[in-house]
Amino acid sequence: MAKLYFSYSAMNAGKSTVLLQASHNYRERGMHTLLLTSSFDDRQGKGRIASRIGLDMEADLFHPDTDLHAFILAEHERSRVDCVFIDEAQFLSEEQVWQLARIGDETGIPVMCYGLRTDFQGKL
Repeated sequence: MAKLYFSYSAMNAGKSTVLLQASHNYRERGMHTLLLTSSFDDRQGKGRIASRIGLDMEADLFHPDTDLHAFILAEHERSRVDCVFIDEAQFLSEEQVWQLARIGDETGIPVMCYGLRTDFQGKL
């Protein structure tokens, strides 16, 4: 059984940089990662995770109604996924967080989420 991790910090603290570095470390060892970011985040263009220091990678988008459990399972069946990385995790719905927890419990795939501690409404 894998875990669901949540790393949070203030804006401009380097969360996306850490995410991209961690994904690189997996890929450097021949492992496959799945990167997801919110459809609300279009600072560097849709479907990209980018850091202020110039690192960037393509990512799949999740929307408020995306069934992340089904999406990740489909990706895993198509091409093995060793770790899932979520950027802008503050935009996940409560249901999506539970879906990600199920991924870790049912598949053994670790899920690493990065974002702000609370959303714009102050919800955890």
